[in-house]
Amino acid sequence: MNIDQKTYTNLDGNTVIVLKPTERLDITTAWQFRLKLQECISKLSRHVVVNLGQVNFIDSSGLTSLVAGMRDADKAKGSFLICNIHPEAKLVFEVTMMDTVFEIFETEAEALERLFPNLVKNE
Repeated sequence: MNIDQKTYTNLDGNTVIVLKPTERLDITTAWQFRLKLQECISKLSRHVVVNLGQVNFIDSSGLTSLVAGMRDADKAKGSFLICNIHPEAKLVFEVTMMDTVFEIFETEAEALERLFPNLVKNE
């Protein structure tokens, strides 16, 4: 699984990490994504946005990794937002009612704006 990672910082020095996994978030890849979330939240920033625009399949393992990431961010008094859910994966969120559990945004820009207005990309 390939996971693109971007870092943004606002004028106050607060940082948010945007993770953009690709292809599938399932039993074969969820553990890797879970480890990446843990690393980001514990070492880089307690604020995370997950862009699911390139993930066309999510199973229960994938949803579990997202819930675990949300809990980790909560424990760190951070934020965990999801954006740009791929149309083929959106149904899973609706059927499981996870769309009521997560803060979900249409675009990455909307999610970032919700966290910190006036962010600057670090890379």
